[in-house]
Amino acid sequence: MKLDSLGGRDVVGIASRGLFVLLLLPYYFNSALTKIDGFGLSAGAFAQILPPIAEQYLYDTSAIPFFPWHMIVWAGTIGEFFLPILIVAGLFTRLAALGMIGFVVVQTIVDVAFHGTALGMLANGLPTELIDHRLLWIALLTAMVFAGGGKLSLDRLLAQR
Repeated sequence: MKLDSLGGRDVVGIASRGLFVLLLLPYYFNSALTKIDGFGLSAGAFAQILPPIAEQYLYDTSAIPFFPWHMIVWAGTIGEFFLPILIVAGLFTRLAALGMIGFVVVQTIVDVAFHGTALGMLANGLPTELIDHRLLWIALLTAMVFAGGGKLSLDRLLAQR
């Protein structure tokens, strides 16, 4: 008997989106809020996404060239706001989850290369290893890439039209 005939794909889609809401939405939403200052980017946005550039310009965002640095930070900030919203709504779920996988990979590289965060050792039994956490996040997002948003999603509603 196929998993789809039992509604398994819908269960996986709904469950993975539910877990995303519980575990990762608050993390990404709070992180995104630190990157905004009024209607512009905060110095913290540059410090988090492009630490060497922020330091080079002494955290003066008006001195940082628009191209390419502001564009990169805007893209990251917009992604951090809107990709999670798309996942929660179940709209373009597969594409949004794929985008979030890319975001997590870039985020991890920046954390290790520029913020001095230790990647850790894979599956060594320590609950604090960055590599274990990020791989679990990617596994959750990968489930959405393959299963979609499930029956309770805007994707399904639009597909029925």
